[in-house]
Amino acid sequence: MNAFKIPKKQLALYLMLILPVIVVFIYSYLPMFGVIMAFQKYEPTQGFFGSKWVGLDHFKRLLLIPDVKQVVANTLFIATMKIIVETFAAIAVAILLNEIVSKVFKRTVQTIVYFPYFLSWVILGGIFRDMLSRDGLINMMLGKMGFDPIIFLEKASWFPYILVATETWQITGFGTIVYLAAITTIDPTLYEASVMDGASRWRQTLNITLPGMKSTIVLMGTLSLGYILNAGFEQVLMLYSSAVYSTGDVIDTWVYRMGIQQAQYSLGAAIGLFRSVVSLILIVASYYLARKISDHRIF
Repeated sequence: MNAFKIPKKQLALYLMLILPVIVVFIYSYLPMFGVIMAFQKYEPTQGFFGSKWVGLDHFKRLLLIPDVKQVVANTLFIATMKIIVETFAAIAVAILLNEIVSKVFKRTVQTIVYFPYFLSWVILGGIFRDMLSRDGLINMMLGKMGFDPIIFLEKASWFPYILVATETWQITGFGTIVYLAAITTIDPTLYEASVMDGASRWRQTLNITLPGMKSTIVLMGTLSLGYILNAGFEQVLMLYSSAVYSTGDVIDTWVYRMGIQQAQYSLGAAIGLFRSVVSLILIVASYYLARKISDHRIF
């Protein structure tokens, strides 16, 4: 019985967890009951218990839909590009921030680069749509230089890279926190010794800073594998259009269009369940690799 006794000093902390646990249960666990739609010919008028059961028919149907293969390919390409570019950008910004001597200037820069992370894509989507439209700021600048206007968000070949660039701008500042923490763990005597040997700041970065961050970089890269099927639903939904479906439609937006807008609830639930299962496998695998490579244990 003593094993379940909560110390008085920690009672307030456990009480604080009650509301978050309730919210997670309502919005994350209760909706999981809807997974049964993937195995039914779901009819809203019949409900979960009155709809006809069809087994794995919807999963078999997914294999025959040409759009599914393209959507999965788009998701993998966009998500992989985001992971690579955002990781390199976060490392670069963290190293540059670490080189700033003035504390006031450093904190000012950090605040500026962190700020976009706290803006939702509803706001950012409107900003980027205005900037990248035919009459937007960028086309106004191009017009003054003698170039014809470009409708950026309707060019299918450009759209994935626009997604990568805009999310990198939004998330890089916040992503530097982990890498800045990694830099602070590096023994400062190594830098002092390198200065005495005449090493430049560039050589110090290559031979001390980056090797010192290696375990953190490997860890973060490994953990990111679990989110390889998450290409950013809110961002894509705010920026894409039918003109860029061929390169910009990802699993989440496809499920939204097919499951919600076209009322194919069972089909949307089937691919959503497929994505969740694959993501779970990748997350478990990434945690296992993180434990083996970086000796980092989460569970």
